[in-house]
Amino acid sequence: MRLAKYILTPMVAAAMAATVAIPTASADEYPSQPVEMTVLFGGSAKTIAQILSDMMAKELGQPVPAISKTGGGGAVGYSYTKDQPADGYAMVWNSNSISTSHHKGNMDFNYSAFDAVARVSLEVPAMAVRADSGWNNLQDFIAAAKVSPGKMKIGISGKGSFTHLTSAALFDAAGIEVTFVPYGKGRAPAELLGGRIDAALQWPSQFKSHADAGTLKIVAVTSADRIPLLPDVATAKEQGVDVDIVMWRGLAVPAGTPADRIAKLDAAAKAVVESEEFIAHSKKIGFKPAYMSAADFGALIAADDARIAKQMQDLGLAKK
Repeated sequence: MRLAKYILTPMVAAAMAATVAIPTASADEYPSQPVEMTVLFGGSAKTIAQILSDMMAKELGQPVPAISKTGGGGAVGYSYTKDQPADGYAMVWNSNSISTSHHKGNMDFNYSAFDAVARVSLEVPAMAVRADSGWNNLQDFIAAAKVSPGKMKIGISGKGSFTHLTSAALFDAAGIEVTFVPYGKGRAPAELLGGRIDAALQWPSQFKSHADAGTLKIVAVTSADRIPLLPDVATAKEQGVDVDIVMWRGLAVPAGTPADRIAKLDAAAKAVVESEEFIAHSKKIGFKPAYMSAADFGALIAADDARIAKQMQDLGLAKK
């Protein structure tokens, strides 16, 4: 049996070589489809996420739909994103809640289930009281609390929430004993105005309109520096209570996502956060643009997790 011989002419050989050398767009171009962003909470978190997603879509050249999956202190959204393919097409708009939810026992995985992409923003809790309370600053409240230990009722959006941990740290540093009263998300102003609590720490946007109307008074913020939205409100540190507590928000993807795709998402986030448009939004909403690269953000998350774990254990809020 004779084997047939195939002879390639120079023209055919060149054509075949050219065909092999041409890469396919679907394999080499990223992103080639929408990149989903899971949003864990409503309020300012959702507002910022929507602005970020719209602007990142322009940078990436693909839609970045912001999909709300709330519940469990963030556990619902984290669980959903963790189970998505690690291909760069699923992100989560994460925060310190990755640690509070884990250590509270809402989910059996921690921050290591994700790779950091970029830190985007910082938000600072503010403390408010009723305008007719007679307390004009943090020290007035502390003095009243020392007269009646444990009687002051402090509203929190949930046990083990970030605002609960912030409140506990603030009043521990002030040397006063208070009683925490859970009231549900977004209800701080109503609970204060109804007289069911004496003070609450929440995001400034919840209190601003009421403070402007003269029904609530914002007496402190917990960051080291004053914030642009409330330039006349002194920090707790300025008032003698040594705390510096802020919430970070940023982006993460399922662990194992290719490094080059993380780098592209990181670059897009950086361009957005440093843009004049995003900075203008931050001044209206009351958050601070605070870009941090993937590597540095990952280190921050790990360090923050250790701090939160200890604080929750000290407060008896960590799952045993």
